[in-house]
Amino acid sequence: MKKSVLGIIMAGGKGTRLYPLTRDRAKPAVPFGGKYRIIDFVLSNFVNSGIYSLYVLTQFKSQSLVEHLKTGWQFGSLLKNHFITHVPAQMRVSDSWYKGTADAIYQNIHLIERAMPDMVAIFGADHIYRMDISQMIAYHEEKGAAVTVSAIAVDKSESHKFGCLEVDADWRLKRFHEKPRIPVTIPSDPENCLASMGNYIFDTKVLLDELKKDAKKDSDHDFGKSILPDLCESMNVYAYDFRRNKIPGALTDAENDYWRDVGAIEDYYDATMDLKSISPMFNLYNEKWPLKTAEVSSPPAKFAFNDDERRGMAVDSIVSDGTILSGCKVTDSVLGRYIKINSYCEVTDSIIFDRVEIGRNCKIKRAIIDKHVKIPPGTTIGYDLEKDRELYHVTESGIVVIPRTQPRINLQEG
Repeated sequence: MKKSVLGIIMAGGKGTRLYPLTRDRAKPAVPFGGKYRIIDFVLSNFVNSGIYSLYVLTQFKSQSLVEHLKTGWQFGSLLKNHFITHVPAQMRVSDSWYKGTADAIYQNIHLIERAMPDMVAIFGADHIYRMDISQMIAYHEEKGAAVTVSAIAVDKSESHKFGCLEVDADWRLKRFHEKPRIPVTIPSDPENCLASMGNYIFDTKVLLDELKKDAKKDSDHDFGKSILPDLCESMNVYAYDFRRNKIPGALTDAENDYWRDVGAIEDYYDATMDLKSISPMFNLYNEKWPLKTAEVSSPPAKFAFNDDERRGMAVDSIVSDGTILSGCKVTDSVLGRYIKINSYCEVTDSIIFDRVEIGRNCKIKRAIIDKHVKIPPGTTIGYDLEKDRELYHVTESGIVVIPRTQPRINLQEG
């Protein structure tokens, strides 16, 4: 008999390293890839894996995320175990915000006790990847695991960026190491170590017991720092090698193994740039593992001549619905919906969110422009970073970020 699985998606982080893109929205609600939001990737993974009972835990600046879930991720009401439900921080068992990942689940423990599934899949909402979660569940059952942690192989020189896992030859988890400078490498693979992806499969009874124990302790109330290190000593906790996971329609092993943390502006920018080439590192066009999002009724993109018969064009770029390019040139960029770029503009290596308007004769390079911004004619961005720093947010690597402008009224976008 197929076992029941409840999915819980952690979508409550502040996303401070993605500022100013998170000035007005939660990190999982940040647009990505032209028409998607970051949370669409984990939601698509669950639904494509046949897991339809999902709670999304939110906390900070959640309004645009809530609107996105309502417009794009609602099932019908015929089947009671088919739902994607937003759960705000309710302080049911505490008078504080979530203190850690484990505390977030503990404060909503009634949702698990009410459903009493066989397993609970707890996943983050902040990463870009494809994953068939049913394969991880099958591995969890095969190993007779109490808990399974998904992990990616990273070069040992990158270990200081991640929570790393030490495993034996059978991939049983021995201990956690938080951002080690000198990591324990993978058995038989001395060049790579295992980094936790922050995704867990728990047997339900184990999860409930450990959450209640942890709530009584003086701890970080975090899975990686508090609960799992203790469980390694007493129960079967296994690491799941993400490289085992195979997605229908993937063209290469590199596409199967693709996983990116987009928690900082530079990482977000690089992951977006991975999408646009003719042979992208991450393929948005895999019809066998589709990416779902909130669909809006919009016209197709248009490429128009201007008065001088100069053609609007885009090269090695993604251009979303409703966007009009009039007598301009866009290169190596990702454009959202309902953007208008006017004549004689050059846009290069940039990410433009929905409903931006760029006036004539603008030159823009290595920029991220948030929603509803209007760029005046003749503006130059990305060519004089000292000047840009006086006006905009500029990262250490020279990416210019222009925060969103509030529209007068917009009930569906955030």
